[in-house]
Amino acid sequence: MDAQANTEPAPLTGGKLALGSLAVALATFMNVLDSSIANVAIPTIAGNLGVSVDEGTWVITLFAAANAVSIPLTGWLTQRIGQVRLFVATILLFVLSSWLCGLAPNLPVLLAARILQGAVAGPMTPLSQAILLGSYPKQKSGTALALWAMTATVGPIAGPLLGGWITDRYSWSWIFYINIPVGLFAAAVTWFLYRDRESATRKLPIDKIGLVSLITWVAALQIMLDKGKDLDWFNSPFIVGLAVVALIAFVFFLIWELTDQHPIIELRLFARRNFLSGTVAISVAYAVFFANLVILPQWMQQWLGYPAVNAGLATAPLGIFAVLLTPVLGRILPKSDMRVLATLAFAGFAGVFFMRSGYTANVDTWSLVLPTLLQGIPTAMFFVPLTAIILSGLPPEKIPAAAGLSNFVRVFCGAVGTSLATSAWSNRTILHHAQLTEQSSANNPTYTAALDGIRAAFGFSPAEALAYFERGLDAQASMLGLNDIFWISGVIFLVIVPLIWLAKPVKGTGGGAVAAH
Repeated sequence: MDAQANTEPAPLTGGKLALGSLAVALATFMNVLDSSIANVAIPTIAGNLGVSVDEGTWVITLFAAANAVSIPLTGWLTQRIGQVRLFVATILLFVLSSWLCGLAPNLPVLLAARILQGAVAGPMTPLSQAILLGSYPKQKSGTALALWAMTATVGPIAGPLLGGWITDRYSWSWIFYINIPVGLFAAAVTWFLYRDRESATRKLPIDKIGLVSLITWVAALQIMLDKGKDLDWFNSPFIVGLAVVALIAFVFFLIWELTDQHPIIELRLFARRNFLSGTVAISVAYAVFFANLVILPQWMQQWLGYPAVNAGLATAPLGIFAVLLTPVLGRILPKSDMRVLATLAFAGFAGVFFMRSGYTANVDTWSLVLPTLLQGIPTAMFFVPLTAIILSGLPPEKIPAAAGLSNFVRVFCGAVGTSLATSAWSNRTILHHAQLTEQSSANNPTYTAALDGIRAAFGFSPAEALAYFERGLDAQASMLGLNDIFWISGVIFLVIVPLIWLAKPVKGTGGGAVAAH
């Protein structure tokens, strides 16, 4: 064990506290920003690299999958390296991987860099919470956690907006390059202020077999989901092979983790009712929430003709109410039943998605912005109550493992949800296109009248009128497919409400819940 004092370092004060809070907040902001900044840039990235938009979506899903796998390693790495050294190292590796993302000449290189970026980003979130809490007096821990939550919440506002503006004005590479000065500043200030406040370290065994099996089944499943549509799913031997590998590795992983003395993931936590119901509820909800956050800007750019910056502006209002309601939520948490707040959040999400399910191909900007703005209300009530349910009744020594496991499941489900939603949207679009095409017959007077109207309005030749009509039919099919996804999303939020009520009653304390946002 390192020679370090047994007593905790004194809280920071004055300028050091302000500068330390800024550095940690910037690192957190950079991390959260990168989970959403690429959303509006996917069509541009895909076009520039000569791949489909579906393949471009891997930039998001592989980042999330790598991020999920690395989260459970945070506790072991912290005890081996020390939280300050580990935090600074992850920031610098994040900067390096961001630079590699920007330089990527093709999709495979970009995906490799994003996997590295997602892996090193995993420990950053819990470490930033721990370092920030250690900077403030115990009586001001709520302030520290509120500051952290505020920083994390601003990401969904700034990500799409900043990503769209940079992509339109400069190049998609710069959505990654901007991390370099921010990360270097955050790493330098953190090391300068906190290097003498390092946590104690000790050598612990690592569950190598559990880690390898975890990476194997997560990687196989994610690749299967991302490549399935392109390879015609289980008609492809490659997809069948991936499914078999994922299943075998997953079953082995379960058996090993439940019997190993030092498991990398404490699966026995699922025996606790509140942990099980809360984790399943937050993971399914986050999968739906994040998937829609990815596909909505894609539709706006591909079929509504929105530039990336405008798509960012239309999706940015998500975080407005989330930020404004955070202080209010902090005051009502101690008096509220977390199950009631989470139920209201799920009902709010369902209402938003049902609003979107009625979109038309000529939808106006306000109809796009309003549901996104309103979605900020359930977003503010989403993470905190469910995290309070997940961590309720756990002894202090179990909370880090529980937070790590629930975050792993949630983040991984976000990646899986995005892959499934992208495939489902494509499949529903194909179905609606086929149904609409059946009606596009020369024997259908409505169809022939529509072609005649196009020719008369634009002076098109018959071939030009047909091409114009086909473009409109494609847009209509895509919109109907997306409306199906919105409607199903709303239904899912209502269906999983009973999961919340399987948990025992929990009154919020504010602290731990916000910490695990």
